[in-house]
Amino acid sequence: MDLGLVGLGKMGGNMRERIRRAGHTVIGYDRNPDLADVHSLEELVGKLEGPRVVWVMVPAGAATQSTIDELAELLEPGDVVVDGGNSRWTDDEKHAEELAAKGIGFVDCGVSGGVWGLENGYALMYGGDAENVAKVQPIFDALKPEGDSGAVHAGKVGAGHFAKMVHNGIEYAMMQAYAEGWELLEKVDSVTDVREVFRSWQEGTVIRSWLLDLAVNALDEDEHLDGLRGYAQDSGEGRWTVEAAIDHAVPLPAITASLFARFASRQDDSPQMKMIAALRNQFGGHAVEKK
Repeated sequence: MDLGLVGLGKMGGNMRERIRRAGHTVIGYDRNPDLADVHSLEELVGKLEGPRVVWVMVPAGAATQSTIDELAELLEPGDVVVDGGNSRWTDDEKHAEELAAKGIGFVDCGVSGGVWGLENGYALMYGGDAENVAKVQPIFDALKPEGDSGAVHAGKVGAGHFAKMVHNGIEYAMMQAYAEGWELLEKVDSVTDVREVFRSWQEGTVIRSWLLDLAVNALDEDEHLDGLRGYAQDSGEGRWTVEAAIDHAVPLPAITASLFARFASRQDDSPQMKMIAALRNQFGGHAVEKK
């Protein structure tokens, strides 16, 4: 089938290649003309035969909204827009309603796989009406990993991005657990080869995972991570996961703590710890360190 793909960055570019390898035609548009097959969304839509499917892979928020707004004026009834970026699930409901007013279908799709997806396939979580999902199914089949797992029709519109959001929240907590264990191992004198301890966990243990494999890769490149600064950004999905937990009164202590740990990483000199040190000094006479 033919597919229009908007956004050809690290993820989108590799997705275009994987879909093409599966025998489909992909017409890609990107603001960077060196990456694009066409020079505008209008040209992209003009090269597709109906019913058209256009997959959007641009940053969440204003960029996604403006792209969908433009596509709404270019597409026709029966066409389908897929949002494969990291949009908030509440935005999906808004976009589906706006496009439905013009007879255009909408499917939201959470995509996981990163830079490894081209060769390994992408885990896909999608939401939308069965009729619209069916129009995109050949592309889902091309992108997913080989075998019976790796893709799911999670439910109605918004379900795909909600599932991907929870996936990323779990990822936050798993990464934090590996990081804390690594720091503790590095701290003690009795453990002399932390990297090989991590490597030994890759087989036969209950904590083996792809994240653990990636941790070993990182330690192979820089055994004590001396070349890195202890600063971690967050994509926003961790925050949304915690907000959704509050809205639904679901306790998420591990995921919430991992998010807050990232916030703490951005402080060279924690204001909170200044107060903790001052209080310990006041009530117990504990020593404080001066600048």
